[in-house]
Amino acid sequence: MRRDPPSPDTTGPEPHDDPAADQALDWFLTLRDGTADAATRAEFARWQARDPRHAAEFRRVTAAWGAESFAAAVQELPAAATAAAPRRRPMLRRMAGLAVAAGFAALALWQGPALMIRLEADHRTATGERTTLTLPDGSTMMLDTASAVTVDFDGGRRLVTLLKGEAWFDVRHDPDHPFRVTGRFTTVTVLGTAFAVEARDDRDEIVLERGRVEVARRDGLGAPVVMVPGQQVIASAAGLDPARPVDTSRALAWREGRLVFHDRPLGEVVDSLARYHPGYVILADREAAGLAVSGSYRLDDVGAGFAGLADAAGLSLRTLPGGILVLE
Repeated sequence: MRRDPPSPDTTGPEPHDDPAADQALDWFLTLRDGTADAATRAEFARWQARDPRHAAEFRRVTAAWGAESFAAAVQELPAAATAAAPRRRPMLRRMAGLAVAAGFAALALWQGPALMIRLEADHRTATGERTTLTLPDGSTMMLDTASAVTVDFDGGRRLVTLLKGEAWFDVRHDPDHPFRVTGRFTTVTVLGTAFAVEARDDRDEIVLERGRVEVARRDGLGAPVVMVPGQQVIASAAGLDPARPVDTSRALAWREGRLVFHDRPLGEVVDSLARYHPGYVILADREAAGLAVSGSYRLDDVGAGFAGLADAAGLSLRTLPGGILVLE
């Protein structure tokens, strides 16, 4: 989806939009209990030295947790101090524990749902990344860009919760143990099939490639929709839309590293491509958002895709510092 540029009161980027911020959070979570060994501290020191922004982002993370004194202790203590002076560890652990307790609410406000997704997810992908996984029952799951899931296969359950992004499943047949995927608004139940679920902020989109699935609202209201191959169902807070035909080869082209559109609004295409770009994408010419465009765009070079869109729509494309793209 398109991400508008930060407003003056924006308190921090989502993970993976800014690698330095994401790495800073990783280091904080690694160092916060004061038990890191000398090699880990030395690697932390080298990470800070590689780029002045690294230390700045680490200070932002610790400030969000209310842990500035912890940051100072970690940054000023020599890398070998943990090994040379283990008696300091209890004090550092107590200081880190207080910082964690005091700062949890502040950090939740800073990164909010994005942080909770990161901590909860069993599997996730970064912006522009796709990965294929074999689930415990032998089913296959492919995660698209910036996606996150939890999996629960204990006690005969086969449950995947899509926290964000999009995932495609090729499900191993097991009639005694239904396979379920939960999105923001829906639960999809299958016995053996291939399908994709996309969880957006305002809706779930389910595309059935083969087999048969039942789509029900998570709140239990209304009748479920039974889908057949070549159909799509969209669900939102308002309910389930009727199943409608969809070109599955086009809808699932992301598995092959492409996005394909035919006579779709420019704004929609920009939103879709922006999910694969690590920076912000701004469509400044709002009048052009409804212009119908078609094309096939490579996901390993979305910059070229945006250049082609700009050319087709009669717009210019500007690249600003920080990976910001502006179509105007």
